[in-house]
Amino acid sequence: MPQLSPGTARKPPAAAQVAPATPQSVALAVPKGTPLQVALDQEVRVKKVGQTIHGRVVEPVYAFDHIVIPVGSEVTGHVTKIEPISGGKRAVAALDADFTPVRKVEITFDQLLLADGRRLPLETSVTPGSGQVIQFVAASESKKKNRVKDQASERTRQAKQQARQEWDNAMKQLKTPGRVQRVKRYVEAQLPVHRQFIPAGTVYFAELNKPLDFGSEVMTPQMAEAIGGPLPPGAVVHAWLVTPLTSATAHKGDEVEAVLSQPLLDSEKQLILPQGSQLKGTIRQVQPARRMKKNGQLRIEFRELVPPDGVQQKVEATLEGVQAGKNANVKLDSEGGAEATTSKSRYLATGLSLALAAASMRSDSDVDHGVARTGDNTGGRVAGGANGFKLVGMALGLAVRSRALGYTMGAYGAGMSVYSHFIARGTEVVFPKNTAMQVGVGTRKQGAAGAVPATVAASH
Repeated sequence: MPQLSPGTARKPPAAAQVAPATPQSVALAVPKGTPLQVALDQEVRVKKVGQTIHGRVVEPVYAFDHIVIPVGSEVTGHVTKIEPISGGKRAVAALDADFTPVRKVEITFDQLLLADGRRLPLETSVTPGSGQVIQFVAASESKKKNRVKDQASERTRQAKQQARQEWDNAMKQLKTPGRVQRVKRYVEAQLPVHRQFIPAGTVYFAELNKPLDFGSEVMTPQMAEAIGGPLPPGAVVHAWLVTPLTSATAHKGDEVEAVLSQPLLDSEKQLILPQGSQLKGTIRQVQPARRMKKNGQLRIEFRELVPPDGVQQKVEATLEGVQAGKNANVKLDSEGGAEATTSKSRYLATGLSLALAAASMRSDSDVDHGVARTGDNTGGRVAGGANGFKLVGMALGLAVRSRALGYTMGAYGAGMSVYSHFIARGTEVVFPKNTAMQVGVGTRKQGAAGAVPATVAASH
């Protein structure tokens, strides 16, 4: 019979050997279709097809959780097309004393210079609707006195403040024109013959036609565990709009999609949502612009958040910030609604136009010691000409000694001013494809009737 050794003399069984988990690698690639936000860093005078243009990246580009194209990276391109002006448009412009109307200019960007000296060739297509001087608009704070300043609201406030600061810092690297330069260009644009410029600070959304490869990184087990975790209170994500939106053509129920342009991190800097996650929603309400300066309305709501692994979750979302053209006069309220207001300068412009029309009808007749004296009413004719046809009208008022001509030009200018500022169709809400926005997201509570909508509206 085999004898067993005492327990103290026996060796413990060898521990089972567990093979370490094979680390996973993540490709740091910027896929085809990713937009680069490029702002011209100096004024460009439009001369010919092929002329070189220069700009800088004003929004960082991420791959997974890494910045691969930082703000300030240099981009060069060229003018690809200068569209001719049709005879009809040229005739209408000539009636308004403009013999060199603005031509549509198409551009492309073909080279990227990174801070480390690397030069990467680009193939891009500029998104229609871009090519504006834009600004970052943040939602206003709530004016309710009983609002609780909890952790979530404070985090949201800090995120909006940081986004505005980042945008301001990006704009500081551009040679944007000062007040004197802007006045100079405005005065030049009023001349019958003038040059065409693209101002510094004009932003283009340039979509990549080919992907860019920046290598790969190793995903640690801690990173893998954090992905898809619960959304922190007051989380705000950066996204770009995949679906172009305009109140003129949108319909209630149309699907809307946006893509996260930056990863979402928790307070411990652990990755929760990588770049490329999707936000899905619908158009909740739409109203096209109408006459009598009734502006368009457009409301959207995001209800689903889909990480790259495809496991979607229901969310509540509000629009906290958006990029919009400076001329659009867009503002966001505390509930995430965007409103494109009509500029108050229309009252001043219309009042000035009516004053010029009245001056054109003033008689220069006077009474001196009981004797009637009649002038030639040159000032009235010039005022009417300036009101109706700018500098050409002024020249006609000086050259043609006809009070009827001054009346006619003055009345035409006043009528056009009243029509365009108070009677014509209002402004449509337009968000081009790749518009950058900030969206506050949170997990939807069980049994909630619906999500808080991310709202886009324009009203009179």
